[in-house]
Amino acid sequence: MPSEVTLLESRTMRDENLGRVDVLDKVKALVMLPDGVHVRTEDVARYFEVSTEVIKKVTQRHRDEVNENGLQVLRGDDLHLFHRDMLSLWNVNQGESYPQAATQLTLYTRRTVLNVAMLLRDSDIARCVRTYLLDAEEGWRKGYASLDRRVAAAKANLDTVGRALQELGPVINGISVRLDRLDRRLDATNQVVGAISNRLCDLSDDMRRMERRMDRRMDDFVHQRRELQRGQRRKRR
Repeated sequence: MPSEVTLLESRTMRDENLGRVDVLDKVKALVMLPDGVHVRTEDVARYFEVSTEVIKKVTQRHRDEVNENGLQVLRGDDLHLFHRDMLSLWNVNQGESYPQAATQLTLYTRRTVLNVAMLLRDSDIARCVRTYLLDAEEGWRKGYASLDRRVAAAKANLDTVGRALQELGPVINGISVRLDRLDRRLDATNQVVGAISNRLCDLSDDMRRMERRMDRRMDDFVHQRRELQRGQRRKRR
């Protein structure tokens, strides 16, 4: 069984476990922003029961890795649009106002938080997450070991293996056909999701351009109106 140190030191090992985001909620509830996708630095610190400075240092030391796994920093128009979306989702009955960042906002996804859990040394919560991951992997290893023993036993009796293979042949062939169909459906689904994602990005860019264009037109209108008013005052004089 790999040790916790191996998980802390090996990026390859961490990459193999990044799909297990369900482990986070098994250890402790992770409170998300209203979009259900992102959390802020302070939310991550609260989850791991450490200071925000500790989280910032971890992400700084492993910036490329956490960026690849969902970390993003919003500024300018992107930050303004995000706050506007969050305000529309924020529950006014919570009894508190939505906290808006002044100049920039660092956002994490569940995948990023799991990445941090595999990097953060001084947190009991992070250690619990790593323990869950390692226990799950050990379960897989035991399953494979059990399978190996059964295969070895089968090899001891070639006649039995031959009959088993003859019986399993049609079943395996049917499974293979079904898997091929599932692969084709999954490829088609991925293409649709990718196209939708690209379209959403294009729409977001179009909206930002439209907002900037409207702002410029409004400025021009205000300027023209002021010039017209000045002209009218000169005529009266």
